[in-house]
Amino acid sequence: MFRAGSGMARVALLFYSALIVVITPLLLLYLLLRSHKDPAYRQRFAERFALKLPEAQVKDGIVLHTVSVGEFNAAKPLIKQLLQQYPHLPFTITCTTPTASVAIEKFQADQQQLGKKVVHCYLPFDYPILMRHWLKYMQPQLLLILETELWPNLLANCKALAIPTLVVNARLSARSARGYRRFSLFTQPMLQQICQILTQDKNSARRFSVLGAQRVQVAGNVKFELDVPKSSTQLAQSLKPLLQGRIVWVAGSTHAGEDELLIQAYQQLKVQFPQLLLVLVPRHPERFDAVAELLQQQQLKFVRRSLNGLPDASTQVWLGDSMGELLSWYQLADFVFIGGSLIERGGHNPLEAMAFGKAVLSGPHVFNFQLVFQLLQQQQAYFKVTTAADLVCTVAELIQQPELAIQTGEKGLKLYQQQQGAVARIMEQVHYLLPMAEIKKLSSANALAWFDPHFYPNFEMAYFQSDYWQQQGLVTGQSKGRNTVWFIRQPNGQEAVLRHYYRGGLVGKINKDKFWSEPAAQSRAMAEFSLLWQMRLWGLAVPRPCAALYQKHGFSYSADILIERIPDTIDLAHLLQQRPLTNLEWQQLGAVIASFHQHQVYHSDLNCHNILLDNQGQFWLIDFDKCAIRHAADYPDQSWKTQNLQRLLRSLNKEQQQLPVFHWQRDQFAALELGYQQAGHGQSQQKSQNRQSTN
Repeated sequence: MFRAGSGMARVALLFYSALIVVITPLLLLYLLLRSHKDPAYRQRFAERFALKLPEAQVKDGIVLHTVSVGEFNAAKPLIKQLLQQYPHLPFTITCTTPTASVAIEKFQADQQQLGKKVVHCYLPFDYPILMRHWLKYMQPQLLLILETELWPNLLANCKALAIPTLVVNARLSARSARGYRRFSLFTQPMLQQICQILTQDKNSARRFSVLGAQRVQVAGNVKFELDVPKSSTQLAQSLKPLLQGRIVWVAGSTHAGEDELLIQAYQQLKVQFPQLLLVLVPRHPERFDAVAELLQQQQLKFVRRSLNGLPDASTQVWLGDSMGELLSWYQLADFVFIGGSLIERGGHNPLEAMAFGKAVLSGPHVFNFQLVFQLLQQQQAYFKVTTAADLVCTVAELIQQPELAIQTGEKGLKLYQQQQGAVARIMEQVHYLLPMAEIKKLSSANALAWFDPHFYPNFEMAYFQSDYWQQQGLVTGQSKGRNTVWFIRQPNGQEAVLRHYYRGGLVGKINKDKFWSEPAAQSRAMAEFSLLWQMRLWGLAVPRPCAALYQKHGFSYSADILIERIPDTIDLAHLLQQRPLTNLEWQQLGAVIASFHQHQVYHSDLNCHNILLDNQGQFWLIDFDKCAIRHAADYPDQSWKTQNLQRLLRSLNKEQQQLPVFHWQRDQFAALELGYQQAGHGQSQQKSQNRQSTN
């Protein structure tokens, strides 16, 4: 198995980067060819090469990447949740196509009217230098990627810069998985660099796991949570009076080869059902004129939406040659044909029609939405057609039996509602990867500080200097071990512990407190700060982190941290010199350690000096330098948990051997293990009950 950052991963990335350089002329040629149909492809090249960067205020926020307009529209409910939950964080939406850019800019303007700021730009081409430059400038706290828009240099640089990556609404077909497998030298390291992949369905999750992705979960499909703009509903309401007495058949997102079959079917149906109106909505704008010409050749009476054409009693076809109005058409429909399915295009999204309770017709080629159509088929909630003759028979049946169309639409709507919840599950993972959204940052030329604004409303860099506190007479004590820890009374009356990080072992005798340079988020102080903050959110018994410092010194850095002091506590080593613990206390301590292990928290130095007991009988764990969350995917055997307990046991035995009085016996550890096991069993039962209630 490849590890991110391993030799094989680096070789794969270098090879990929070299390949990108080779194909650059082809990429530019492709853009020029596309620009003949859409001149917007010739614009904003500076953004694509990271020469023009967004305004500085967007740094240190959330970036969401949607490749095209379809992904962006699907992501709107998620985007609105992110804006609502994190209003104080800069929010940037990127894309790669001009049509998506237009849609994002419209959304941007709508949000601005609501007092919410959204920034938009193109994501640069996936060159190592461009991506590194762009990401170092943006420094997002989280990068979300819609579906499977996975770029190796983007993900590798996020990993190197300690930027969490979350792929949401991911879908991987069997065909795409085979393609990934052929290039596993590139794809496996890339997938392992992603913090979390949330898939639409179980099959996609299984395929990602087989390909080497280590953290994969099923969250569902955000497209089941359609965001219907008010303007779309208003347009539908304004057009509805024009359609009184008409049966409205909407054919949405159609392609060449389908329009001919649909028109052929309509020619036969209109003889028997003159009240039938076909609303034909081609998928691509460049085909609007061609479809209009086709209708003219067939001598059908039609009007064009782009020319403000309005249907009357004699209109046979209404050509929806306008952008962004498909949802309005679906609201007006009696039944809907989903385009891209009579040809081998793979079909388009049926969920929009289902959301409005409309009966769905589709061709046989639906591999783009295979799971949705499987669910529809199981519930007998859609009509499969393969030829123009099938279309004629099915549409005639729906006209003659209007209750059939209504009942089928209701089945589809019920299925749509049952499958909702993806956005909530995605937001849970966002909260996990973005635990420190409330944390403030202060930087100078060579230093970066994180601080809790609730603990320090008026923070200063001087807070990391013991002299600053001594001059004000606020140092209440100190503790000396390998280094000095200062106890400081804060202006608000609370106490904090100021600790400077030192190196241990032989290296520490030569280089006392300088560490090799690395991204600030991975540095000693910031890593401990963020771990403590995450554990506090989980409700674990750890002290509150107040501030952390990353101070650069050429190719090295030094680090400091301020942590709230837990009042009225004594560490286990000193407590056992005074009295023994009861069996109940040992069990309570075992349960506390189990709570950390249940959250996969590894304490690298779990000893009796790093366990505190307060005067309320609560045990606390402290000193989380060089500790980490050990994901089950990376440590499948979980043996580190047993080793962690053994580390504590060795610490107790060592103290007993060195101290004349130490109230500890080896058989007392059984009580701790009992509490540990009971807590773990209780947690397993709770998870099982949660799964049962969910099912």
